Amino acid sequence: MISDRVQPDRSRKCVLFDVDGTLIDAVDNQRRVWGTWAGRYGLDADAVYRVALRTRPLETFAQVVPDRDPHECLAALHELEDDDVRSGVYTAFDGASELLGALPPQTWALVTSNYEHRVRGRFARTGLPVPPVVVDAAAVREGKPSPVPYLQAARRLGVRPEDCLVVEDAPSGVEAGLRAGMTVWGVNAAVAVSGVHRHFATLRAAVPGILAFAEQAPPTLP
Repeated sequence: MISDRVQPDRSRKCVLFDVDGTLIDAVDNQRRVWGTWAGRYGLDADAVYRVALRTRPLETFAQVVPDRDPHECLAALHELEDDDVRSGVYTAFDGASELLGALPPQTWALVTSNYEHRVRGRFARTGLPVPPVVVDAAAVREGKPSPVPYLQAARRLGVRPEDCLVVEDAPSGVEAGLRAGMTVWGVNAAVAVSGVHRHFATLRAAVPGILAFAEQAPPTLP
């Protein structure tokens, strides 16, 4: 990791992407995984999924199975998710391959609440490139909506937070980017998430703007 004492590079801007729902369409996979998990505990799948959409796994378990060992619950979920990476069907959103292929490796990163090995598995299945910097659930103690994951990505890329563009689809990710002091654009939603600086109904519609942002050099400061 780049030390906080290293002077950030002010000659470039970087793009930080969420993964699920932003670059990869994993809604059906997530619903299926949580549905199978809920069935193991005799719970209503739809009710569990509604909770899982707005909380992290341990918080979900605390709400839906407060009497069960959360580590046992997490192990079961991880098993199902790893199996889904191997056997599930994944689709990259339109424009994702073109966009990531056009960005130089040191100008973008992935910031995900999932784990890097699953991201790599999904990207391999969809043909998307993986950048050198991936900030996953294991890399931080605080997940979104904390700004910590996005701030860590900026440090690892060696740029200032204000020179970063966050591309997100979910309220918790949007909040994380805003709290980090970054520009935040929302994609893949019919209605704009509260707080975003720009909204695009699809990732494809955002591609020209994202590439233009990455090509801009911040002004030289005295």
